[in-house]
Amino acid sequence: MPATTHQPASTGADWGDAGTWTWQGFRCHWRVLGASSAPALVLLHGFGASSSHWRHNAGPLANAGYRVYGLDLIGFGRSDQPGLQRRMALDNRLWGRQLAAFLEQVVQSPAVLVGNSLGGLTALTTAVLAPRLVAAVAAAPLPDPALIKPIALRQKRRTRQLRRATVTVLCRLLPLELVVPLISRTPLLKAGLQGAYRRPIGMDKELLRLIARPARRITAARALRAMSVGMALRPRGATAPALLQRLRQSPQPPPMLLLWGRDDHFVPLLLGERVQSEHPWIELKVVENSGHCPHDETPERFHQELLHWLDRNLGHEHASGIEHQA
Repeated sequence: MPATTHQPASTGADWGDAGTWTWQGFRCHWRVLGASSAPALVLLHGFGASSSHWRHNAGPLANAGYRVYGLDLIGFGRSDQPGLQRRMALDNRLWGRQLAAFLEQVVQSPAVLVGNSLGGLTALTTAVLAPRLVAAVAAAPLPDPALIKPIALRQKRRTRQLRRATVTVLCRLLPLELVVPLISRTPLLKAGLQGAYRRPIGMDKELLRLIARPARRITAARALRAMSVGMALRPRGATAPALLQRLRQSPQPPPMLLLWGRDDHFVPLLLGERVQSEHPWIELKVVENSGHCPHDETPERFHQELLHWLDRNLGHEHASGIEHQA
């Protein structure tokens, strides 16, 4: 296991013991909470967030009998924020490989993967790339524009080249070095973040801080540009529809749960219902009174659905820290 510098465990956004781990030359920030002998569960944040966004979840899930890890994906949180690179696309394939290496080198055992939004897509990607390391996948929710408009199976080479050039040029022209600091230091951040929640977030200063802090790093704009290009130019095989199909065709796909906020305006519930109808082996649970971040907005309901599902599918016995209430 790589050497780490740990900080005292605490609650809130700075939960757990924190450390750094180096992979492919990138410094990656991670956290852990819970008994070392407990089954592993890894929490994966969404776009613009970090492991701190699991502030309401790590403690209860550890009390329920899991060793809970949180990983800041490359480009987010306190992990390195690289820019555009020819040999490396900053997309869910990279994050999937990062997570697979984290499971192998740090966690050192198969784990339950629980992801919010982009974290859910990363968990799905990892289940395809490294199935032996993944015990189960819970995506809350599962986002991908390809779920609305799938990428064509075959594209002419000239079309691909033109698309690549257009996306790269447009992303290079965007004045992100001006826009990102502006958004992170003005009410624009609160306005944008409010769209992910059903409840008002104006008084939640901790939430605003944990989202603003990574965006204020000097490398944030270049990382945003790199991931915008990387995600826009992904091959068809890296999109959620193709990954789900590959998982469905595998000899023994891991149990998979979709947790969807009823009032999610970013990724409508209709998409979750469509995924479940096309892949009946996937279970869908709707979280009432919640938007795009059910883990943070309605954590008690989120825990209830997740833990009941894990009980049924993995048979883990949980400690008495959480009551499974209807």
